[in-house]
Amino acid sequence: MSQTLDPTFYRTPADAIAAPPERLAYVAAYDPAGRAKDAMAVLDCDPASPSYGQVVGWSELPTAGNELHHFGWNACSSALCHQGHGDHGPLERRYLIVPGIRSSHIYVLDTKPDPRNPKVVREITAEELARKAGYSRPHTVHCGPGGIFMSALGGANGNDGPGGIALLDHDTFDVIGAWEHDRGDQYFAYDGWWHLDHDTMVTSEWGTPSMFENGLNPEDLLGRRFGHHLNFWSMSQRTLTQRVDLGDQHQLVFEVRPAHDPAKAWGFVGVVISVEDLSASVWMWYRDGDRWAVRKVITVPAEPADPDLLPPALKPFGAVPPLISDIDLSVDDRWLYVSCWGTGELKQYDVSDPSSPRETGSVRLGGIVGHTPHPAASEVPLGGGPQMVELSRDGKRVYVTNSLYGAWDLIFYPDGVGAWAAKLDADPDAGGIVPDPRFFPNGGDFRGLRVHQTRLQGGDASSDSYCHRS
Repeated sequence: MSQTLDPTFYRTPADAIAAPPERLAYVAAYDPAGRAKDAMAVLDCDPASPSYGQVVGWSELPTAGNELHHFGWNACSSALCHQGHGDHGPLERRYLIVPGIRSSHIYVLDTKPDPRNPKVVREITAEELARKAGYSRPHTVHCGPGGIFMSALGGANGNDGPGGIALLDHDTFDVIGAWEHDRGDQYFAYDGWWHLDHDTMVTSEWGTPSMFENGLNPEDLLGRRFGHHLNFWSMSQRTLTQRVDLGDQHQLVFEVRPAHDPAKAWGFVGVVISVEDLSASVWMWYRDGDRWAVRKVITVPAEPADPDLLPPALKPFGAVPPLISDIDLSVDDRWLYVSCWGTGELKQYDVSDPSSPRETGSVRLGGIVGHTPHPAASEVPLGGGPQMVELSRDGKRVYVTNSLYGAWDLIFYPDGVGAWAAKLDADPDAGGIVPDPRFFPNGGDFRGLRVHQTRLQGGDASSDSYCHRS
């Protein structure tokens, strides 16, 4: 590894918390109709700036129809844990690796020359991903040992799988190949992250392209056909070592959030819905002797509602499911944020005792029934709800966006979700969250595109693995 290190590589979680705050946020924007070009929007996060809370940069991709979804940095604090990249010059948190979940094309954007206007410097085609790794529908990006890890939901050329993880070269961004040596019974894919000090990768499950790309087939959901396992792997051997079935009523096992303290061997995963009662849940994984165990620690019940106020898919149930679509864990491992996209609620939990989370804050924005306005536009009902959630390293700022997935948004919000992003202020000492009335880019600010994941300049709570406790 190069001896010149990016100052945004933090040896410990405490170092990350103490670092200067982010000044910019990068937000993926896409046209679900596939006509307008996808783009990376750049938001001003400096409260002293005259353009605070506004879109100050807009970088179009050369193509449309990609459906930008999740993305990540080429390098981050995990670079301090291992060798194997940075050999071609100083290693920097510089490039955004931005996959299109629908096109299977991957774009590399350089943020260094002008952070407000990142430029596309490399395209990795769907053909390269399929030919070299056997995957399609790239989803989540993490920089790590041996390469850039990219989960993928489909098999080569969009076939139904199995999904898994592709490795990209840290320096050239070439596709190296599939990460797995032996996947065992794993077939569905979604998210993946790790415990570096415990030689463990954890992956979750959604479904295959035919199960989600054309919308939600109720028979798949009620037939309990989506993913309901958590998978544990040996990182060094690249083999599946254990699968834990959460129960087939618990459908769509989504975001995995391991503890940031490298000595800890626990984490959280969100489950979108229970087909038994429409509740959503958060589960904790932890070591139990020489095995991994998983148990439910948070249940968010469905909320009864007038069927006349519900979309057709929910009228028979007379209730709004919370639909936990994202969770995020603060860098100090104390606060867990839970997005309930269906009810339009962002919940905050104190997880000082991770086995017994305690709710400490809640904010409502949007929601299938409530359509709760933002304080900055108190007369305007909102579509969508807090969906992707990103947390600053110091735990004081929470950023949310409101689109889930193009083919699914209108199932739950038939009048449209629009486009909006919001920032909430959090108290990392006592708990509690409140919306920032000055930070609410929306509608035309995003040029008619919907918005999905956010990444913060200098790193955030869901993009770094740390090598040392202190």
